[in-house]
Amino acid sequence: MLTLEVEITRVDVRSKKASKMSDFVAEEKPLCIFINNKPYATVFCSPSNLKEMTVGHLISEGIAKSVREIDEVSVKASEAVCKVKLKSNISLERRKKLLESSYRIIRSACGSSLPYQLLGKFPQVKSPLAIKAEMILDCVNQLNFNAEIFRKTGGVHVAAIYTNEGIAEAFAEDVGRYNAVDKAIGIGALKDTDFTKCFLAVSGRLTGDMVLKAARAGLPIVASLGAALDSGIAVAKKAGLTLIGFARGNRMNIYTFPERILW
Repeated sequence: MLTLEVEITRVDVRSKKASKMSDFVAEEKPLCIFINNKPYATVFCSPSNLKEMTVGHLISEGIAKSVREIDEVSVKASEAVCKVKLKSNISLERRKKLLESSYRIIRSACGSSLPYQLLGKFPQVKSPLAIKAEMILDCVNQLNFNAEIFRKTGGVHVAAIYTNEGIAEAFAEDVGRYNAVDKAIGIGALKDTDFTKCFLAVSGRLTGDMVLKAARAGLPIVASLGAALDSGIAVAKKAGLTLIGFARGNRMNIYTFPERILW
């Protein structure tokens, strides 16, 4: 269940009237992730696509470079636990040095605890992808229209991965914008999607953490309905990623590497 029905008092300030009625709110639950039987993180998220979110999170945070480095993922939704086993040749401790700590609380309103400024080396996105501006606008403008939970509650973020032909490879909603991105990346990774031929469309702000997640997955273009932050632009420049904000109606702001956008 991703939504809960609650009783509210709706006030109309203009008419000075109040009425009792039912409304829907988005559900948020904790998920405890263990890697190789050791606690890794507790993620507060919408209770859907938990396996996909975990896989996407490991890839977007640099713990796993691809789904092929993950040996097994098991989810016990009733216990709010996800257990991951990495391939035996993967050094978890070496990978975890990229993160601020070995065990973290990741809340839905926040991103990774790793400040982008502290990274010594950024992933480099290598892709000759070029996409028409109209296609990107169409895909981004479809986000909220296709988001069932958003339309019902207004309380979630949306992320989707589209091919260069505008076909949706992955679509996800979550109370956290980073979780939504992780879910979309995980869905695509488990389908063996070639991210270098795709772009990420999101509904939220383009922060440094969010752009870094896309870069680690190899996505060459990120476009959003929302605004870009200076941290997002800085990461996009260093990673070689095309960053687009305010993709609404017939306009968009391209902050980095505009040569990938055709018009």
